[in-house]
This record gives sequence, C-alpha cells and structure tokens, in this order.
Amino acid sequence: MAKPSNSSSSSGIGVFGLLGVVFVTLKLTNYIDWSWWYVTMPFWGGFAVAGVILMAAFLIMIIVDRS
Repeated sequence: MAKPSNSSSSSGIGVFGLLGVVFVTLKLTNYIDWSWWYVTMPFWGGFAVAGVILMAAFLIMIIVDRS
C-alpha cells in the first residue's frame, strides 16, 4: 500500500507579483506618472535577491580561498 505524499506546493501570486500588477494597473490608468523602469521593478525583485545571494556567496568563496 502506498503512503500518501505530504508535499505541498504554493500556487498564487507573490508579494512582488501583486505589487507589480498594481503598479502596471496604476500606470496604464494614468494614476501615476512613473517611468516604466520603476513600474516593473517588483517583477525583477526575485532576480535582485538571487543576485545579491550569489554575489555574497562568491565573495565568501574568495575570502575563504585566500586564507
């Protein structure tokens, strides 16, 4: 008899995605007069966090190799 799996998956929109949709909606309705770079920044939030983590790991690797 197979055991039921206890894995769960998250589905739905995250905080960055929701904020991005709100900003795009406000921009398209001319409620805000921001540059499109600012409006789309929440969509790039996950990539920015990943980039910071990768850079920190790279710097730690360099420091450890020197000692």
